[in-house]
Amino acid sequence: MIERGSLVFPMIRIAACCLALLLPTFAIAQNTLAANPTPATPVVTSVDSAAVADFQKIEDAWSTAINARDQYGLELVLSPLLVDVSAEGNVTTRNQQVADLISTDDKTLHLDQRVVTIRLLGDTAVANGTYVLHHKASSGSVDEKGVFTHVFERTHGNWRCINSQRTSLREDTPGKHKKQSASEMPFHIPIFSKSEKEKDQN
Repeated sequence: MIERGSLVFPMIRIAACCLALLLPTFAIAQNTLAANPTPATPVVTSVDSAAVADFQKIEDAWSTAINARDQYGLELVLSPLLVDVSAEGNVTTRNQQVADLISTDDKTLHLDQRVVTIRLLGDTAVANGTYVLHHKASSGSVDEKGVFTHVFERTHGNWRCINSQRTSLREDTPGKHKKQSASEMPFHIPIFSKSEKEKDQN
């Protein structure tokens, strides 16, 4: 018959050996986690004026290529994957942009772009700004003023635009004031006067 006391010390020794083996394993795991922390989710950052100035140079190169009818200069700032949406809703690729630039007979064509904000997301950047596009129209020469959103991708150390969206800003004709309808105000919430509320209750 085995006495209970004869099993106590062997069990203690076995537990101590197991603990001695497990402690180094926990220590190694803790050091590994400390050396290789879980990567944090990228944060969208609004960058400073220095970055705005850097992307302004890219936008200037873009404008200069348009104004000088420079095919090579335009290809340097536009990605082969470019999707361009004009203010009129026309969707074109980089090849179409280059072809239009070469074939245009509009000698007055002139583009000026100004960066307002830049947001960086790793190798992707989003630029927002304003533009003025001088060109010929059926009614004569016009200055199309609007805002743009340009998405850039960094490849081989260079930023190239992969998506462009322009929205023209309407200008009211002097002397003519058109009453804006509720449908033209997407976030318009009608405010009822007290008398109108009383009518609805009656």
